[in-house]
Amino acid sequence: MKTIIIAGGSGFLGQILESHFTENNYNVKILTRQPKRSNDIFWDAKNVGEWKFELEGITALINLTGKSVDCRYNDTNKKLIHDSRVDSTHILGLAINLCETPPEIWMNASTATIYKSSLTKERSEISEDIGDDFSMNIAKSWEEAFYSIPNPKTRKIVLRTSIVLGKNGGALKPLKLLALFGLGGKHGHGQQKVSWIHEADFARAVAYILDHNTFSGNYNLCVPKPTNNKTLMKSIRKAIGLPFGISQPKWLLTLGAKLIGTETELILKSRNVIPKRLLENNFTFKFTNIQLAIKHLVS
Repeated sequence: MKTIIIAGGSGFLGQILESHFTENNYNVKILTRQPKRSNDIFWDAKNVGEWKFELEGITALINLTGKSVDCRYNDTNKKLIHDSRVDSTHILGLAINLCETPPEIWMNASTATIYKSSLTKERSEISEDIGDDFSMNIAKSWEEAFYSIPNPKTRKIVLRTSIVLGKNGGALKPLKLLALFGLGGKHGHGQQKVSWIHEADFARAVAYILDHNTFSGNYNLCVPKPTNNKTLMKSIRKAIGLPFGISQPKWLLTLGAKLIGTETELILKSRNVIPKRLLENNFTFKFTNIQLAIKHLVS
């Protein structure tokens, strides 16, 4: 049986991948700071430990480790967001090179937020339009850490993941809650692009890349055509049966974000990203229509 290890796999995305690969007859193990189950393995995401022996001869290592960005960007949180990503990536790269038989493939998480914000211009993996703000620079540091360590016997992939819509977590849960409280209107002007992917297609895309031995480098995980914030919120309202939702101007969102301990960029930044490399390599999506995707997840 083939084995996959997911570092930082106890969260939303890790659970999606664990379920998908388990259903497809993989042995899935999780590197976590708080092991609770038989397939959980302790690590601190900073130091090489006994967990390194688990990497011997496995099919794939998938690293999803990193503090959530759903917080205020103060100095403490900024350092935690940065260090949790870069430190874990460095230590995994070192552990791979200590293996006699290293993993066949190492996939490292990144984010579609690495690209400059745009309402009109689509960003793809071949784009030079890499941005320069806190979130974008975090993504750049994350990828630089990944590529800085030569792992000559291991195929390496960066997963630039967009907003993953799922039933049990991610962005859909708080947005649905807003709509239920009557606040499901557009955010700001509502035209900001939203690159997204259904949880099923996220797992399928990761598996597709894993299964193709010639694939390497950066891959955007998102639908071929982004939606916008206004359409996203309208789709959520329709799925839960609410005919209206109060729109929220930027000033109110700024105040609200401060009160609940998050940042407005999570909903105001325009992410206009397309999966050029997946499409060129004939990956087919099951969910590309935002209304049908939301309906499927909410039902």
